Amino acid sequence: MPKPLNTVITGSTSGIGLGIATSFAAEGWNVMLNGFGDAAEIEAIRAGLEEKHGVKVLYNGADMTKPEEIRALMSEAETAFGQVDVLVNNAGIQYVVKIEEFPEEKFDAIIAINMVSAFHTTKAVIAGMKDRGYGRIINVASAHGLVASPFKSAYVAAKHGVVGMTKTIALEAAEFGVTCNAICPGYVKTPLVEKQIPATAQERGITEEEVIKDVMLGPQPTKKFVEVEEIGALAVFLCSTGANSITGAALQIDGGWVAH
Repeated sequence: MPKPLNTVITGSTSGIGLGIATSFAAEGWNVMLNGFGDAAEIEAIRAGLEEKHGVKVLYNGADMTKPEEIRALMSEAETAFGQVDVLVNNAGIQYVVKIEEFPEEKFDAIIAINMVSAFHTTKAVIAGMKDRGYGRIINVASAHGLVASPFKSAYVAAKHGVVGMTKTIALEAAEFGVTCNAICPGYVKTPLVEKQIPATAQERGITEEEVIKDVMLGPQPTKKFVEVEEIGALAVFLCSTGANSITGAALQIDGGWVAH
């Protein structure tokens, strides 16, 4: 395993992606951040991680719906770091509404950002990983990559697709020292999830408190949100020698949700 590792994490300016980036930086690994947000806030995040952990932290604001920007992101990371050892496909958006009312442009954007972008990033780096005999591709899917919920047709379709693509990449890379796994979190209280609360309340005709208690935490036997630090720790483990034989897996970190 090369040290330090050089990592690219899409959708990493907040939420799960930032949690993973923080965990990687704490291990002494260089990080390429990506995502949207206030420019000053993103710079503060980037500089803070770099100063605290003594690593190189870069930022590229590539739009995950645009393949040419994705290719430029991956090229910049390879130029700056020399190589990309770990790719975390985390970028995602959400929209909650019944399928007959689902705006087509929203459906297409969710598929593009949550699933298709992972194809473009992976295509850009996997040949180099194979040549070097080491690589880790981690796709942040969801419990919704394994089970479904109402009003999330695009998200559930995209995350199921991510799990399927994970298995295929794992098979193609298995003899080259490259693993590919999907992390499948339950509900994590991120900005993405917080935006779902009022939308789900409106769609189901219930209160926001009922959304949290019954819709989000109801399926999770622990009755707790998953913490971003827990997901970061799992991502770090998947890059270790102890995880050399873990590939093609959809790893649940969902408080027991999918065990039902």
